[in-house]
Amino acid sequence: MAPARHGMLGAMCNLYSMTSNQEAIRAFARFYADLTGNLAPMPGIFPDYAAPIVRNAPEGRELAMARWGMPSSSQALFAATSKRADKLRAKGKEVDFQALLKAEPDSGTTNIRNTASRHWTRWLDIPNRCVVPFTSFSEFNKEAGGDIWFALCDSRPLAFFAGIWVPQWTGVRKVRTGPETIDLYGFLTTEPNAEVGAVHPKAMPVILRTPEEVDAWLTAPTAADAIALQKPLPDGALTIVARGPKEDR
Repeated sequence: MAPARHGMLGAMCNLYSMTSNQEAIRAFARFYADLTGNLAPMPGIFPDYAAPIVRNAPEGRELAMARWGMPSSSQALFAATSKRADKLRAKGKEVDFQALLKAEPDSGTTNIRNTASRHWTRWLDIPNRCVVPFTSFSEFNKEAGGDIWFALCDSRPLAFFAGIWVPQWTGVRKVRTGPETIDLYGFLTTEPNAEVGAVHPKAMPVILRTPEEVDAWLTAPTAADAIALQKPLPDGALTIVARGPKEDR
């Protein structure tokens, strides 16, 4: 699995699959424009991968590709830089902390839990809301068998995560690639229900199971109305469909 991302210690869903098709996504989320081209099944989606989202746009909803991982908070980047600086000092090297902070790569924050944070509230209004189609998601638990895959049932029907996105973010994702300008997304988490909690007691994604819930997230008039949907699924709503693999087909 990809490494932990800035700002998500212990509260991560960092792997999911989307093996449904564009027609099913259109019928469910009712987008008007498809910008994805030929959307192949994606049995293993990792942080910083490009994946489909249905986002609010000025002309209406559109299906588009974006990279998974929202801009991290300044606090998370400061903490990451501090760790890097400590390692350099331990090797006897001099550190220009401000220069190091400026150059700190931001690999992205995939999961958003604290929606009251000022870092996230700027993206909670209608223009920056999106939904993320998925068919199953994984929570990692070594003792339970590795990647534990959850779906609504064994047939892995289409559902959506409640997400937010930001257009044309410019920054350094990886040192070797340098500055990039890209669309980014992430999705909300909340306390787990019984099934997820037995494997990963800290969090689960916010899941939308019906077209009405998708509409509610994308069109709620205020951020507070939207955040009312940040809650776990009822106990019994999820099934473990696979254990161990990094992909779920």
